[in-house]
Amino acid sequence: MNEGLRRELGFLDVFSIATGAMISSGLFILPALAYVHCGKSASGLVLAYALAGVFVIPATLSKAELSTAMPKAGGAYFFIDRSLGPPMGTIGGLSSWFSLSLKSAFALVGLGLFAGLLVPGLSYTQVKAIASLFLLVFVLLNLCGAKLAGRAQVGLVLTLLAILGFYIIRAFPRVQTAQFTPILPPNTRMLFATAGLVFISYGGLTKIASVAEEVRDPAKTLPRAMLASWLATGFLYICVVFVTVGVLSPEAMGATHTPVSLGAKAVAGTPGLVLLSIAGIIAIVTTANAGILSASRSPMAMARDDLLPTFMGRINPRFGTPHYAIIATALFMFTVIVFLDLKHLVEVASALKILLFVLVNLSVIVMRESRMPNYRPEFRAPFYPWLQIAGIVGPLFLLVEFGLLPLLASILFLLGGFVWYVAYARPRTSRESGILYVVQRLISRHLSKGVLRKELRDIILQRDEIVADRFDRLVQDAPILDFQSAITVDQLFKDTSEVLSTRIGIDAKTIFNLMWERERESSTAIAPGLAIPHIIIPGEKKFDLLLARCRDGIVFDAENAPVNAVFVLIGTRDERNFHLKTLAAIAQIAQHRAFDANWQSAANAENLRDLLLLAERKRERPPAKNDDKEQAGA
Repeated sequence: MNEGLRRELGFLDVFSIATGAMISSGLFILPALAYVHCGKSASGLVLAYALAGVFVIPATLSKAELSTAMPKAGGAYFFIDRSLGPPMGTIGGLSSWFSLSLKSAFALVGLGLFAGLLVPGLSYTQVKAIASLFLLVFVLLNLCGAKLAGRAQVGLVLTLLAILGFYIIRAFPRVQTAQFTPILPPNTRMLFATAGLVFISYGGLTKIASVAEEVRDPAKTLPRAMLASWLATGFLYICVVFVTVGVLSPEAMGATHTPVSLGAKAVAGTPGLVLLSIAGIIAIVTTANAGILSASRSPMAMARDDLLPTFMGRINPRFGTPHYAIIATALFMFTVIVFLDLKHLVEVASALKILLFVLVNLSVIVMRESRMPNYRPEFRAPFYPWLQIAGIVGPLFLLVEFGLLPLLASILFLLGGFVWYVAYARPRTSRESGILYVVQRLISRHLSKGVLRKELRDIILQRDEIVADRFDRLVQDAPILDFQSAITVDQLFKDTSEVLSTRIGIDAKTIFNLMWERERESSTAIAPGLAIPHIIIPGEKKFDLLLARCRDGIVFDAENAPVNAVFVLIGTRDERNFHLKTLAAIAQIAQHRAFDANWQSAANAENLRDLLLLAERKRERPPAKNDDKEQAGA
């Protein structure tokens, strides 16, 4: 289905979705499990959280690049599918969907632990019932629209940040520095294994790419919000874990399931316990909210591409939300809440997130190496390709060190995703991917049909809110001559006349003579490398454009440099106004500092066309509907 989602999310909404998705059970519950996993090393625990934050940097920057180039619903799925192809897209999409859903389910299960602090004596069945109730609330909230869910997220996250800031300030003077000796855990493998365990804590950082299609000005908003969220959350993780493990005894830290709340009680008594328990509940609620919002976009995007049943991609006409995808996500989360063990849930979710981040970094490498001119991210990840290579090797190392169960889960998931693709998706889809363009460039053979190039062009038009005017429509239909070696002006005019003759309905010889007549008056080579031959023809309401490129150049006259770019304009006298507007549009495009280099490096004629269609210039406002009716009446 091609229904569009509404662009309703701003910077604060996006920042809150990413931050709220991270600050939850990964901070309020997981440190206790990780402390034991790290050999009860306080400094090792803090280092593990810091190390996990470092390992997530390449994926964060890579996703920021991909999301500004392709701000489409589905986020990581869409990037992986369009770069690595539908088989890996299927695996990436399912990884994204399930890892986000597992993380959100883990957060909701944590609600019961905090409810037990506030209302002692709750059974585990009651804990699951509470988690399921909150799940229902946030499903209903998300069904009503991303804007409503985003606004709720902002209020919850700002409240959460304020409470955590208060806790850090109160607890810092009470930290016992002796708790942090020795500096490293019993062995370094424990440190990396613990970093792998807490990796899921940062999983929400890139969730916002899944809702990119609903973000206002995504080219600027997404990278800024992602980087701001990483800085804020990484700082909070390290500070909160540091003060918590510093005020609690090793015995208390190893025995509790709610270490932050217990740390607050140690420094502020029962009021501190209640306040941080409330903060934990708020954090978990924000993760569940953001998890449903983001996770549901993956199956929706996959259904659009026929990798899942089509009904999953339908948009509710009233609220503009993917209601079937949201409901399917909620049902999966409900199943996880009821049946999965907490520790195994965390391990599998972290493993899937690691796998997903590896594929995202690989996607950037493929898209960069494809050299497609329509791959135009507004933000480019620095230190390419070393950053992406580190983002592939580092997480894989964590996965190996993580343990046997997560590794086996990842392998089984890869096999399961491939089986689903072969059994269901392959007969229904045949899309191009960036890797095809990489192969095409390496073997110097034309393999693609330009489908992905056109899709990326349409995405850029939508991202930059470009509304086509008459010049764009002229370019879209214009014939293009692409000369690989030097030619004369006479040859250019002959070839041009023959092509335009069939389009405009005038004898080729007449067009040829008119072009030479105009050229003898004064050269139409108006700038270095650029010529705009233009003639007036008899008749009414006729106007056409022909584009030509000559890589080795055409010498129009001895006084000007050889011409590589030619725009031939041909029109009747009554089209004089549009003729002037067309000249202005060409001038705006050609004045761009990168125009000459991009024109010469374009791989083929269609890339030349896209160069003009995506150019930055002032476009005419389309006429209002009332204006159209008045013109029709006239």
